[in-house]
Amino acid sequence: MKVCVVGTGYVGLVAGTCFAEYGNDVICVDKDEKKIQDLEKGIIPIYEPGLSELVARNFAEGRLKFTTSLKDGVQTSEFVFIAVGTPTSDNGSADLRFVFGVAEEVGKAMNGYKIIVDKSTVPVGTADQVKAIVAKNTTHPFDVVSNPEFLKEGAAIDDFMRPERVVIGADSAIASKKMSELYSPFVLNGNPILVMGVRSAELTKYACNAFLATKISFVNEIANLCDAVGANFEDVRKGMGTDSRIGRQFLYAGIGYGGSCFPKDVRALLRTAEEYKSSMHIIQSVEDVNEKQKTRLTDKIFEHFKTTDMKGKTFGIWGLSFKPGTDDMREAPSIPLIFELHKNGAKIQVFDPAAKETSKYYFDGKVEYKNDPYSALQGADAMLLLTEWREFREPDFGKIKSLLSSPLIFDGRNQYKPNQMKELGFNYYSIGNR
Repeated sequence: MKVCVVGTGYVGLVAGTCFAEYGNDVICVDKDEKKIQDLEKGIIPIYEPGLSELVARNFAEGRLKFTTSLKDGVQTSEFVFIAVGTPTSDNGSADLRFVFGVAEEVGKAMNGYKIIVDKSTVPVGTADQVKAIVAKNTTHPFDVVSNPEFLKEGAAIDDFMRPERVVIGADSAIASKKMSELYSPFVLNGNPILVMGVRSAELTKYACNAFLATKISFVNEIANLCDAVGANFEDVRKGMGTDSRIGRQFLYAGIGYGGSCFPKDVRALLRTAEEYKSSMHIIQSVEDVNEKQKTRLTDKIFEHFKTTDMKGKTFGIWGLSFKPGTDDMREAPSIPLIFELHKNGAKIQVFDPAAKETSKYYFDGKVEYKNDPYSALQGADAMLLLTEWREFREPDFGKIKSLLSSPLIFDGRNQYKPNQMKELGFNYYSIGNR
C-alpha cells in the first residue's frame, strides 16, 4: 500500500519506518530541509533503539523515502498520516496549529480519494475539525480516521510491530476496511484491531494514559505514606501487584512521571473536561501529586543535610532523561531537582548514556557533564540516581564508595536494596523504604 506520513518526529518516523518494513511504499514528509537531508544520509533525529538500522535498510531498498514536498507525498499515496506535534498550550490544552496547518495543505494537494489519519494525540472532536478544514480546500472525496499511537519510548519498534491492539476510529465502512487491511500484518498473533467511532478512538488514548498516570501517582502517595509510618514499600508493592485485579505494571514508586505523553495528555484531558463542563477530580489530583513528587528527593536531601543551603556541596547524578532507553528530556523529573539544587548553590556533576545533548537545553551552564558514570561521582558529597538505565543496576559499589567524599546515595528510582546498602556501609535514601 502507498502511505504518506507527515512529520518525522518520534511518532511519524517510527510509524513510517515500520510500515515500510512490512512492505508498504512510504514517503515521510517534513518541512525541515536539514532533517530530511540527514534522514537520507541515515542520521536519525531521535534516540530509539533499533530505529536507525530499520531506516537505513528500508531507505536503501526503496520502500522508504523522505521529502519536503507535502504535495508529492499526498498525491502519490492513498493514506495520509498526520503525525506532527501537539504541544501543551499555556492553558493546558493541546496546541493543534500544526495539525490544522497540515490538514489545510493536504486538502489543497489532493488529487483523488484519500484516507486522512490523525496519528498525533489529539483531543476529542479534532477529527471533525480536520474534516471541515480539508473540505474547505478540496472537492475530492476523503475520510478522516483517528488512529492513536501507543508507543513506549525505548520500545517503540516492538510496540508498533507487535501491538497489543490497534485502535481505529472511523465513520466510514471503506476507511475501516482499508485501515484494517493496512494493519493486518501487524496482528498475525491474534491481537485485536478495534474499530470504533472517531470520538471514542480519540478519547481512548487519553483515557489509557490518564489511567496509567493515576497508578503512578497513587503508588507514589502510598510510598510517601510508607516513609511516614515506617513501612516498606517494596513489600506493599508485592502485596498489591499479586492481586490479579490490580496487576504488577506501573506499581513502581519514584520521583514522578515525565516524557511527552503522560503530562501532556493528563493536562489535555483536564482541559477537555473543563470545556465540556465535566469535573475530573481524580485526574486533577494525579497531576498535582506528580508535580509534588518531582521534589521528593530534594526534600530528602535538604532533610539529610539539615539545610537548604547547598553551597560547598557537590552532587554526582546518574541519569537525566525522563526514563531509560530514550534521550527525551520533556517533563523529566531531573529538571526541577537540578534547578533547585543549582539555585541553592550546589555543584552538580552528571552522566546520562543518551541525553547529554538534549539536556543541554535545560542544564547548560548549570551542570558539569561527565563521559562515564563514575567520573560524575569523583569528590561528590552524594550520589543521586534519577533514571534507571540498565547499566546502573549492578554498579561497582566499592568504587562508588571510594569516589564519594561520604558514602551517601539518594535513589529516586528504588534500584538498590536497602539492606544491601546498609551492609555495604552506605547511608541510603529511596522512595518508600525508610
